[in-house]
Amino acid sequence: MKQISIQTEYIKLDQFLKLADCVSTGGMAKALLQEGQVRVNGEPEERRGRKLYPGDTVEVEGNGSFEVTAGA
Repeated sequence: MKQISIQTEYIKLDQFLKLADCVSTGGMAKALLQEGQVRVNGEPEERRGRKLYPGDTVEVEGNGSFEVTAGA
């Protein structure tokens, strides 16, 4: 599981997908979510604006698993 560090209290899911190099644009993130290829903490997620906090896990089909961590 790759760890992705954020510098803020939370990050929105579509921004996280770009930060983790799963997608390059917001439109691609939207399509990925609509196709049901993203799970947050083991649950399917379709909302681009879902807030992710340190400790949350994100699984993306074809890209692997990621954990949100707090940066210094």
